[in-house]
Amino acid sequence: MGNVSSALQDSHRAFLAAQKVFFVATAPSGAGGHVNCSPKGYDSFRIVDDTTVAYLDFVGSGIETVAHVRDNGRICVMFCAFEGKPKIVRLYGVGTVVEPGDAAWSQLRALFPDDSQAAERAIVQIRLTRVADSCGYGVPLYDFVGERDQMTGWRDRKGDVGVHEYVRRKNLRSLDGLPALTRVPDASGDPDTAP
Repeated sequence: MGNVSSALQDSHRAFLAAQKVFFVATAPSGAGGHVNCSPKGYDSFRIVDDTTVAYLDFVGSGIETVAHVRDNGRICVMFCAFEGKPKIVRLYGVGTVVEPGDAAWSQLRALFPDDSQAAERAIVQIRLTRVADSCGYGVPLYDFVGERDQMTGWRDRKGDVGVHEYVRRKNLRSLDGLPALTRVPDASGDPDTAP
């Protein structure tokens, strides 16, 4: 039987720390628009305190999560066990997007490894409103083999200037035209350049 609380418990902390992948779901306001669910990996999730979590958001071909969080703040993060005892934990809350150059960036960025394997573009911080766990009997068992190296290779081939240009071309608006990043770096990497 599932349990619901308004804050993380010790059992949640241990479970979340052991998982190698999590999923983030968001949707734009209103009845239309694209619902989005994104898988996240690497060492990119942190518990800030019992009612706050954050994850490091990497450059990708889309920017739905950031745009949706800016639109309405609604977000759900799901972890499920692919090994060991079956369990699912969903974290519901209100998200905030923190970009390089924002006042909170340095403090939050310090929570994550310096040697990120991918090009980062933001941190999504979530104030939790509901923590729910349930059985994961329907989730299959998988063995973790390792992280993929394609994102690192892509970032290294593009270089800083190429990554900044990619962000300017691909990460300004969501599929539905919602604004996403507010501090898009120029070729020099200056995060204060307006899009």
